[in-house]
Amino acid sequence: MTEDFTRRADGVREPDPTLGRNYQPASVEPVSPAPPPEQPAEPAKPPKRQRVVLADPRSRRTPPTLRARLGLEQQTSWGELLIRDLVKHQLRTAIGLSALVLVLLGALPLAFYLWPGFAALRVVGVPLAWLLLGLLPFPLLLLTGLAYNRLAERHERDFVDMIES
Repeated sequence: MTEDFTRRADGVREPDPTLGRNYQPASVEPVSPAPPPEQPAEPAKPPKRQRVVLADPRSRRTPPTLRARLGLEQQTSWGELLIRDLVKHQLRTAIGLSALVLVLLGALPLAFYLWPGFAALRVVGVPLAWLLLGLLPFPLLLLTGLAYNRLAERHERDFVDMIES
C-alpha cells in the first residue's frame, strides 16, 4: 500500500512527479486607501494637573533618628557603643536568671544532705527528694525561659525607643 504512494528507486524515495504542476499564483485584490484621520474641530485641552503627595510632611522623623540609624548601619564607634550596651544588658539578664536557677536547684541536694529528716519525707509513697529533683526543674526552667524572653524583648524595645527618639 505504501508502494502506491511512494515510488522507490534504489532504496531512495523519489519526489512526487505531480508536485508543483497545478500551481496557480494567488490573485491580489486591490484595497481601498484608509480614510484620512479626522481633525478635531478645536484643539483638545490637556488634563488638569494634580499634585501627588506620598506622605504627610508633618510625619517626618527627626534628624537625630536618622543620625542614630546611620551610626548603627555604618558601624561607627558610637553605634558600636550602643550595641555593646544592649548586649551587656542581655548578658546581665541571662547571668542573673542562670544564677537564680543554679541556686534553687543546687540548694535542694544541699538541704537533703543537711536535714536527713527532710529527705525522708514521702508524698503519696514517693520520696520528696525524687519529686523535687525529678519534677521541679522542668517548670522552673520553662518559667525562667519565659522570663528571660520577656526581659530580652523589653531591653530591645528600650533600645529601639532610644534610637528612634
